[in-house]
Amino acid sequence: MPELPEVETTVRGLARFMEGERITRVTLNRADLRRPFPPELVQVLTGAQVTSLGRRAKYGLIHTDRDQTLVFHLGMSGRWRIDPSEDDKHDHVVIETASNRFALCDPRRFGSVDLVGTADLEAWPIFATMGPEPLGDAFTPARLKSALTGRKQAIKLCLLDQRIVAGLGNIYVCEALWRAGIHPRKPGGKVTRPQIERLVPAIKDVLTQSIGDGGSTLRDYAAPDGELGYFATRFDVYGREGEPCRREDGGIVRRLAQGGRSTWYCPKCQR
Repeated sequence: MPELPEVETTVRGLARFMEGERITRVTLNRADLRRPFPPELVQVLTGAQVTSLGRRAKYGLIHTDRDQTLVFHLGMSGRWRIDPSEDDKHDHVVIETASNRFALCDPRRFGSVDLVGTADLEAWPIFATMGPEPLGDAFTPARLKSALTGRKQAIKLCLLDQRIVAGLGNIYVCEALWRAGIHPRKPGGKVTRPQIERLVPAIKDVLTQSIGDGGSTLRDYAAPDGELGYFATRFDVYGREGEPCRREDGGIVRRLAQGGRSTWYCPKCQR
């Protein structure tokens, strides 16, 4: 599944070609993805100007001058293609401007497209309960410590809880916990203040580095321009079961199951 860096990479790629453009045509090649498309989608977007693009958690935002924002989620395998040389049977939404053609390709159809009033985005039910953005100024050690107080759930699962922090996924939580030296099974409420002081910068750093690398490109993900991200070549623990820890005094990377997902960690240097 495309995670936060992949979505951020997608938004930045789209912005280069879409921002300031007026939408001339919208084509829906099916009635739905994970849920039905808004019935007014084509009417509202046709003729609208794209004013800016943004991201909230793992959702991309395309703002327009009609005070409506197209909110998209890439699901398991979705991606935008810019000026594709040929049509794909999985291009379910196509947006055209005078200069470019943008196709949302989603083979597994786990993605979504919604239309939300721009002024109502924060109150939109999906966003209303989300915690702070991990790369934002509101995500601080003090705020995370407060959110974890009294929690018996493992810190790995706490960080995947969108109510605590928005947009974190399995890959980057594994990587951040390794960087901070925290065992993924440690109860959230027992993570010490010094550990949290290491964890918050570790989360910000691993996300920032991955965005700079264009994402991780697991399975079939690619940015809108077709470029593949290469952060996956820098993983310290994710997917490295049985390999030596990258720290000189580390052990052998292990894998365990948490919440139905795999977790990779070093049992020697993560406490």
